Amino acid sequence: MKAIIYRGPGTPSWDDAPDPEITDEADAIVRVDATTICGTDLHILAGDVPSVHPGRVIGHEAVGTVEQVGSSVRTVGEGDRVLVSCISSCGMCASCREGHFGQCRGGGGWVLGHTYNGTQAEFVRVPFADTSTYQLPAAIADEEALMLADVVPTGYEVGVLKSRVQPGEVVAVIGSGPVGLAAIMGARLFSPSHIVAIDPAERRLEAAKHFGADVTVNDSVASPLEVVRSLTDGRGADVVIEAVGLPETFELAVRLTRPGARLANVGVHGKPAAFHLEDQWTRDLTVTTGLVDTYSTPLLMRLLASRQIDTRKFVTHRFGLDEFSEAYDVFARAGDTGALKVVLSR
Repeated sequence: MKAIIYRGPGTPSWDDAPDPEITDEADAIVRVDATTICGTDLHILAGDVPSVHPGRVIGHEAVGTVEQVGSSVRTVGEGDRVLVSCISSCGMCASCREGHFGQCRGGGGWVLGHTYNGTQAEFVRVPFADTSTYQLPAAIADEEALMLADVVPTGYEVGVLKSRVQPGEVVAVIGSGPVGLAAIMGARLFSPSHIVAIDPAERRLEAAKHFGADVTVNDSVASPLEVVRSLTDGRGADVVIEAVGLPETFELAVRLTRPGARLANVGVHGKPAAFHLEDQWTRDLTVTTGLVDTYSTPLLMRLLASRQIDTRKFVTHRFGLDEFSEAYDVFARAGDTGALKVVLSR
């Protein structure tokens, strides 16, 4: 088969790779019909994830058709159209039994495109197929289902649910990339009074309006603190969701909170960020972090099927699998190209 293979920092290739085979009775082989690129893949290609070794097929999101299943697989079979989750779950360990699939201790968690060959290929071996794939109804198209593999559950679980958004609250979302937009879309389900989107890129702020933001702030020219305080009688936001992953954006998130607020960090941080306890210890803040678990995927699929959410808005560019080089270039230059999510399909 052909696959996108990590050859070392800065050197992916669309190349021949061995066809995946069933190696465990819980496996499924899935023909990849559509896949996408994540910011994590860019970090891998930059050499920032040393646990990904040269020769690895990358990618951790897919929609496809089941080709073969192991002898113990019960919930999917040949010919089924499935969503392949970014998180694999053994379903049996203490973490999985608690719904913390991202912390799986039985061989799952983030493995596809990390420690196992991933989904940016013609075929992929999916471990723990019963608990790591989801059958798709005919009413849901491939590319809209694909957004449920990672980006939408991440914004919803790690951002919205962990911060416990409530009706009537003021929610500030820092970062209007795909995950920030997913958080905006998810927060809208809980009827906040205002959602404030903060980003230095006007194109992304325009996208934030389409995803449900009431107020947008270009923080390169205006003060998010002043805007949020003007909406809250000077108190600060009830909820702040940080979806960038820089020291300065985390510190801004803290400044935007009111006493008693909840701050959900979703951004992936590569450097230390200061949290000034000498100033914050009296303010009764709740700060949460997390890796997506994808326990919300069935709920999100129902919301998508009933058209209460619209994930088609994420897809800005489409390519064939063999056009991976152009797809990666467009995604990596999102500030210039306006890319949110790119879809690579057969």
